[in-house]
Amino acid sequence: MRLRDMARVAAGLLLVAAVGCTGDGDTDTAPTDTTPPARAATETPSRTPRPTASPANPVSIPGLIAREHRGSDLRLGDVRARTDAYTGYEVTYEANGLTISGIMNIPRGKGPFPALVLAHGYIDPAVYTSGRGLAREQELLARNGYVVLHTDYRNHARSDDDPDNDVNLRLGYTEDVIGAVKALRASGRPEIDGDRIGLLGRSMGGGVVYNTLVVAPGLVDAAVVFAPVSSRPAENIDHFQRGDGDPVVAEIDAKHGTPKENPRFWREASPVTYFDRVTEPLLIHHGTADESCPIAWSRQTVAALKEAGKDVEFRVYQGERHTFAPQWPASMDATMAFFDKRLR
Repeated sequence: MRLRDMARVAAGLLLVAAVGCTGDGDTDTAPTDTTPPARAATETPSRTPRPTASPANPVSIPGLIAREHRGSDLRLGDVRARTDAYTGYEVTYEANGLTISGIMNIPRGKGPFPALVLAHGYIDPAVYTSGRGLAREQELLARNGYVVLHTDYRNHARSDDDPDNDVNLRLGYTEDVIGAVKALRASGRPEIDGDRIGLLGRSMGGGVVYNTLVVAPGLVDAAVVFAPVSSRPAENIDHFQRGDGDPVVAEIDAKHGTPKENPRFWREASPVTYFDRVTEPLLIHHGTADESCPIAWSRQTVAALKEAGKDVEFRVYQGERHTFAPQWPASMDATMAFFDKRLR
């Protein structure tokens, strides 16, 4: 039995979602970070006592651990692109009872190919169009022999609506990513190797990847995140929404309480609290000039993962901003080498 399969047997399921980042890109070089990051006082996953709830709050990691997550019925629709290297399709799949749309690029040639699920950053659902957010990555990864499934998430494009998703900290996006992996694995398509699947997320999607790793350890083989949000949702809400007067924050406070009023809820909503559950290797890319998601968030996340004894690699890009521009090719070379080592 493969190590990943043993991890899958041994592990349970769980989730939470983070609020997204926006921004541009700029400048310099891409060494692996070699300085030990400072540890945030709140990030002590191996020491923080875990409150037990019976029954667990469904809007929490313990509540979502207890849920049976489902993904199925992957369907290819219209062709979006035909290139010399791959064919791109509109797709839908089922995730915990909702129909989720997305796009999928399938390489030409003899499969089965390893697969990657892509989790995009925050884009206003009112202007979002299917497949938007990680277009560069979709193209490059498919050209390099990966089946690429880019999920739109619920409430986006042609996906079903979930009216409570925002007030429930966008937990549903993590359900959609778990469902995408399960739908790939259950598809039976000869092009897809269901035993070799990874995750890639950027910005808010990086937070979704963190959630998935603690929700469903053993589900995938490896994960990569770019310019991710904080692994504490309360920090994301304060940074992106509370200061801007987003009316959803008042609804969140009314339903769940503020971090001061209800610290237990916010501990149980944070993937950092549960990093001891992670079983997959993780690569984190972050630029020092990120104007949207401070690099300090990734330093704190890396410190917490290392304290929990996890396999995490942290690559720091001097002068690079949020969307990655001059150093994006180098970052993708490192990403493909990371996935190739673990999925091929």
